[in-house]
Amino acid sequence: QVQLAESGGELVQAGGSLRVSCAASGTIFRINAMGWYRQAPGNERELVADINSRGITNYADSVKGRFTISRDNAKNTVYLQMNSLKPEDTAVYYCNANIQRYSYSYSAHNYWGQGTQVTVSS
Repeated sequence: QVQLAESGGELVQAGGSLRVSCAASGTIFRINAMGWYRQAPGNERELVADINSRGITNYADSVKGRFTISRDNAKNTVYLQMNSLKPEDTAVYYCNANIQRYSYSYSAHNYWGQGTQVTVSS
C-alpha cells in the first residue's frame, strides 16, 4: 500500500504565509512527479504546482511568484511554500504523486492524499 499524508493547512490572514507538506509512505521504489492540486467549493480540482524527479517545476499562472514547490527525496516528501496569500487561494489542497512501487516493474500509478484545508481570511 501507498499513503500520502498532507499536513500544515490552517486559517491564515491575507498577505500571510503558510507551508503545507505531504509525505509518502508504504512500498515505494521510486517517486516520479509530485504535485499539489486544490479544489475550492463549486470549482473543479486544479493544478497548483508540480515537480519532477529532477527538480523541474511547473506552476499555475495564478500562483507564480508567490508559491514555491520543493521536495526532499530522502524523506519522500513534497512541500508547498505559499506567500502573499489571497482569499481566492482558499481551498482544500491535495497532494499527488506518481509512484513506482517495485524495482522489477516499470508500472507507476498516481496516488492522492486526503487533502488539507487552507483558508485565507480577508
